[in-house]
Amino acid sequence: MAFTLPALPYALDALEPHIDATTMGIHHGKHHQAYVTNLNAAIEKAPELAAHSLDVLLASLSTVPEAIRSAVRNNGGGHWNHSLFWEIMGPNAGGEPTGELGALLTTTFGAYSTFRDQLKAAGVGRFGSGWAWLLHDAGTLKISSSPNQDNPIMDGGRPADILLGVDVWEHAYYLKYQNKRPDYLDAWFNTINWGKVGERFEEAKG
Repeated sequence: MAFTLPALPYALDALEPHIDATTMGIHHGKHHQAYVTNLNAAIEKAPELAAHSLDVLLASLSTVPEAIRSAVRNNGGGHWNHSLFWEIMGPNAGGEPTGELGALLTTTFGAYSTFRDQLKAAGVGRFGSGWAWLLHDAGTLKISSSPNQDNPIMDGGRPADILLGVDVWEHAYYLKYQNKRPDYLDAWFNTINWGKVGERFEEAKG
């Protein structure tokens, strides 16, 4: 079955003023759709892969035929990453996580402000395009980043352990923030849907 573009769980303007509706429309309807279209085109060249989930494809890229491996990596990663990105954002969001996740975040980083500073630094410090991540790691939390549309699944990570990711490709922010990636990241923290992130945390704990 072909991969499909997931619908946004909110209106295009729902994340205003932090992320503008024009950027959301282009980001979701053009960029993410292109990843889906190109991933399906690649899979058509190797029909034996059609039965595999995206998680499996990204976890076993070495087994994907070389002729389409880069296309699956780039477009499959783009599809997976963006599908998560839309899910962990929402209107009237932001603030600090509560419950067990909030407690573990404080235990791990010392304070929410420290977590925020470190995730922002990972996003700002990612040269060129890429992502910054908050990961569950054997009962604790850690921050990492990856280039392009790569993600921790490609390095052997469990999909469930990826709690949230922030897109630092220029197409995610350039219309509103131009070259001011730090300003975009400051605003983006106001869109984190900690309820959804908490659900992922519960899944990661098993």
